[in-house]
Amino acid sequence: MLCPSESWSQTSQSSQTLDPVVVQPSATPQRARRATNGNASRAARSRQQRNVAANTGAPVATPTGPVFAAPTLNLTGTTSTGSRLGLTRLQTPASVEVISAETMAERGQQNVLDAVTQNATGITAIGDPGNGGVAYSTRGFSGTDSVKILLDGTRLYVGAGTVNFPFDTWSTERIEVLRGPASVMFGEGAVGGAINIISKMPSWIPRNQAEISLDSNMERRIAVDSGGPINKDVAYRITATGNMSDGWVDRGNSSNIALHAAVQVKQTEDVVWTISTDYGDRQPMRYFGTPLINGQFDPALRFKNYNVGDSTIRWQDSWNQVKTEWQVADGISIRNTLYYLYSKRHWKELENYAFNPATGLIDRSTYLEIFHDQQQIGDRFDATFKGHVLGMANEFVAGFDVNRIDFKRSTNSPYGGSSSVDAINFNPGLYFSPDPLTSDFSSVTNQYAVFAENRLSVTEQLSLIAGVRQDQPTVERTDVRNAANSYSRDYSSTSWRAGVVYTPIKDLAFYGQYSVAADPVGGLITASNANAKFDLATGKQVEIGVKQSFWGGRGEWTLAGYQIVKNNLLTPDRTDPTLTRVVQVGQQSSRGIEASIGVALDYGWRVDANTAFVRAKYDDFIQNVGGIAVNYAGNVPFNVPQNVTNVWATWAFAANWSANAGFQIVGKTYADNANTLEMPSYTLVNAGLQWKPDVNTTVSLRVYNLFDKIYATSSYSDNQWMLGMPRTAQLAVNVKF
Repeated sequence: MLCPSESWSQTSQSSQTLDPVVVQPSATPQRARRATNGNASRAARSRQQRNVAANTGAPVATPTGPVFAAPTLNLTGTTSTGSRLGLTRLQTPASVEVISAETMAERGQQNVLDAVTQNATGITAIGDPGNGGVAYSTRGFSGTDSVKILLDGTRLYVGAGTVNFPFDTWSTERIEVLRGPASVMFGEGAVGGAINIISKMPSWIPRNQAEISLDSNMERRIAVDSGGPINKDVAYRITATGNMSDGWVDRGNSSNIALHAAVQVKQTEDVVWTISTDYGDRQPMRYFGTPLINGQFDPALRFKNYNVGDSTIRWQDSWNQVKTEWQVADGISIRNTLYYLYSKRHWKELENYAFNPATGLIDRSTYLEIFHDQQQIGDRFDATFKGHVLGMANEFVAGFDVNRIDFKRSTNSPYGGSSSVDAINFNPGLYFSPDPLTSDFSSVTNQYAVFAENRLSVTEQLSLIAGVRQDQPTVERTDVRNAANSYSRDYSSTSWRAGVVYTPIKDLAFYGQYSVAADPVGGLITASNANAKFDLATGKQVEIGVKQSFWGGRGEWTLAGYQIVKNNLLTPDRTDPTLTRVVQVGQQSSRGIEASIGVALDYGWRVDANTAFVRAKYDDFIQNVGGIAVNYAGNVPFNVPQNVTNVWATWAFAANWSANAGFQIVGKTYADNANTLEMPSYTLVNAGLQWKPDVNTTVSLRVYNLFDKIYATSSYSDNQWMLGMPRTAQLAVNVKF
């Protein structure tokens, strides 16, 4: 995985041009050669496509046009995130993009957060140890409730604002990103978008590879990947990776392991089973940000860590899935996914730091200990029918999704205790708390949903796509400390999308869509008694755009414009003199433009670029500030940049040599709703050099944050910023065998 695609690593420095490459299946399976009837031929064709996708990781060529070998050019490839009908990106009336394993390997993106933010259009990171480290902001909305994280199309419901898996890219075949409301695909939440990490599938061709790397933060990484057939009907894939690091702040050590194993069984020509298990164990860097000094960042504090010396954070995740695919007949297929997800989390640390101008010390508070225990079992089923309606080609899918989520939390709330230390020279001390750790609450959520999607091809150029999903979750919360805060609540939400795609010429598509989504208020499965009384917030989006694959598949570009309005935010009741009564009348909106382009040029050059401009604001949002009603209407939501740009250039400048460089521009953001604390814009530059001494070996030298930019990725609190990694050099060796 972590080596460039052959088409780029082997390009010479001569002035040769690159012809379009259509991905063709490898050797035809023996059964397919023997097939003589229609059903067997159909089975052979579908099996052949599955094998090609599993063996090469490249999209299968479609009637819409050739697929170029460059890993970033994939408009004509299918996705499972924008539609359940297996549509290509050109056929989908939404903003969907794909980040391939080859792209992540070439650019040295070893964690999901970097892969998404450095490649996807308009997405920035707001991860910290409190939310699991994999939180995002896009299209004016942020957080794990508004930007969903999925593994192979399955979501772990957000517990207390935290999702921490998946995190490593070694086991990833590709990452699919859907920008804009995704509730019609994945249920409540996802007003901003969804990020779907697709795992490596079992391989029907033997393959083995390993990688080791070391960087200037003393991060040691080792990874292995093995796959192949066990017999003619069974294949496997196993990946494993482990990291240990000293970190880039004081006492910044961290470690993690990630395991992925999958077995695919061809029961018959038409029935395929895939059984997979994933496990992650993370002990992240226990850094909760850097306090500001009199509202300003002091570079002298860049590498300081104000957490206690014996702090502990550990997240353990287990994802187990059984998938069944049955090609019932020509035009009829059934898919089912049975899954069990488990997450166990533990925090024991000191989180909040603030400069005290009277003493000149850093006041530390919130000696916190929390345990999460979350289990989710569910099943997702859908059936697809392809045929004709009134002579027009029609594709229809319908199904259901059922879940049971058990969540338990223990805390030492109200998180008392405090201490003060010198800003520069201090003893971090040990954890202590005057508050005992006890059971807090538990909840049981039973959720069921039904969904449907349809695509009607009115003509060869014009298609209509519509989808709908009805979610019916029921939450029962048992408050251990105060029975009066226990509750049982039924919710209901209807999400839908309607769109049109017009293709006047081959590989050029104009589209428009209107979509409706739902967002939980304060988290669905962990909502407080007060928040549970309110309905789900609603989001509505209008989007129009154009996409094109051109130059025989050697280039592509997209352009989209949108407006999203989210209603039913919680604000204090203006008619209540005490401002203690809360009503659900607030509104937040955003509008923006997004564009991307990718071109494979002559002389071994490839350029990829994207940019996003968003104007996000609160339309109606009152907050109680010291007993005074403050209207934040017109202000920008915190942790939302107004513009984001990514540019990457790759040059295969000699035989077996290639270089790449990329820069990311993130506009200014605000650290508070009042917009009084501004986090400056920043530009990051990453660069890499790769050498292939032989066909099976790749040596990579990478430098992250080449110019050692000091920057803040997000605000942990008003005066406490999460800083990004300083300049870091890494040497990696990847071997196939």
